[in-house]
Amino acid sequence: MIDLSARRLGGMVLAASDEFFAPAGQLLAPEPPVFDPHGYSDRGKVMDGWESRRRRDAGHDWVLVRLGVAGVVREVVVDTSHFRGNFASGFSLEGCAVDGHPGVAEVQAAAWFPIVERTPLEGDAEQVFPAGAGIRATHVRLRIFPDGGVARLRLRGEALPDLRRVGRLPLDLVASANGGAVLDCSDKFFSSPENLIAIGDSRDMSDGWETKRRRGPGHDWVVLRLAAEGTVARVEIDTTHFKGNHPDTCTLDVRADTGDWLPLLERSPLAPHARHAFDVVDAPPATEARLSIHPDGGVARLRLVGAVTDQGWRAWGTRWLGALDPENAAAELRACCAARRWVDGMLARRPWADADALLADADAVWLEAQPEDWDEAFAAHPPIGDREGSSWSRQEQAGAAGADTATRTALAEANRAYEERFGRVFLIRATGRTAPEILAALRARLGNSPDAELRVAVEEQRQITRLRLEKLLRPAQASTQAARAQPGAR
Repeated sequence: MIDLSARRLGGMVLAASDEFFAPAGQLLAPEPPVFDPHGYSDRGKVMDGWESRRRRDAGHDWVLVRLGVAGVVREVVVDTSHFRGNFASGFSLEGCAVDGHPGVAEVQAAAWFPIVERTPLEGDAEQVFPAGAGIRATHVRLRIFPDGGVARLRLRGEALPDLRRVGRLPLDLVASANGGAVLDCSDKFFSSPENLIAIGDSRDMSDGWETKRRRGPGHDWVVLRLAAEGTVARVEIDTTHFKGNHPDTCTLDVRADTGDWLPLLERSPLAPHARHAFDVVDAPPATEARLSIHPDGGVARLRLVGAVTDQGWRAWGTRWLGALDPENAAAELRACCAARRWVDGMLARRPWADADALLADADAVWLEAQPEDWDEAFAAHPPIGDREGSSWSRQEQAGAAGADTATRTALAEANRAYEERFGRVFLIRATGRTAPEILAALRARLGNSPDAELRVAVEEQRQITRLRLEKLLRPAQASTQAARAQPGAR
């Protein structure tokens, strides 16, 4: 797990109720808290952390934090080191998800969910608490009861930025900011392998992965999980700051899930204090990578630049949708099928093991729908050929919208006839169908009995829902252009 609130990732305190004795921004300082017994200011004792004044009312203090990278908080560290008679007696933590760069007022007005319920705190201690919400957050709100001081806040969890905003452009598949993670390593005596996949350049030799000196056979290694299944096109290995302790050589292997390790980079020499780049051709799809260094030493950064595979998008998108907060998840699902009972049924079945389980649940919940649910779903669709519908509707009906004038006129007339006969909009899975094909299907279905046509429409909605869910899990075709304007994913 990584600290989702780390400053180096972009974590920042946005607002606090009170900072009389010590500023809230110090909560996210990367170094351990220190204590200066002689440090005083005109406001009192100088403390390394956040400290509010003594409350004389029934309220409590709070601080609002923007996470450096959106993700699921799994573990909360509240450190009250050096706060002995002035520590907060309790805390709670809430999260919300507001992507982009919202202001404080917008974040405060968001739908908040609990991460850790109100819990007592001890003074002068680093305390770790499990977080069971399992919901993706972009911001958190720490409440302390009733007032007092906290030295540091760490929010460990799984990074889950919206990679769809990056689109289909190449990205660093192993970067922690994109969702990559360290799974295992042979040795981390001098520094953590998590530094390998941190953003930015290393500050010094401590900001990398360095193992102890080997005195016997063997070599050191680290195994990493990619943000999503992808194919690596370029390997970058940086030994900056490692001059007399760089590895002599390295290799890189990849595998998909728990399959066999396959060589991606043959044994290659590494130079001291240098950046190395290796192009890769015809790389296999991978979910994990293993960097081996021979025999030992230090590496500052590892970058695996490549593209997410189609299966990778399906797996990533399923995990992302399963971790969205209920409000945002409902909005995403409603775009696939507007029946409220279907949306509620899908929310109740989260999370999903994989994309196939998601689609199976979509079918199962739809089969339980009632006539009023069908009507609600049908009513959200624009008439065939209508250019004013949602972006998905316009994409799906591209064949009809681009038809010649005569065909569009015939479609409009047939639509009116259909609505007069059946009392609802004509519904068809239009993706991949030409305007003449849609017109032929519309005219043929005008001859159906009301009961038979209703069954056809219900099945068409099921197919449309599945197609839209598949689209939801992937970046839009237009995402490439959008990503050029906003390359970061939060």
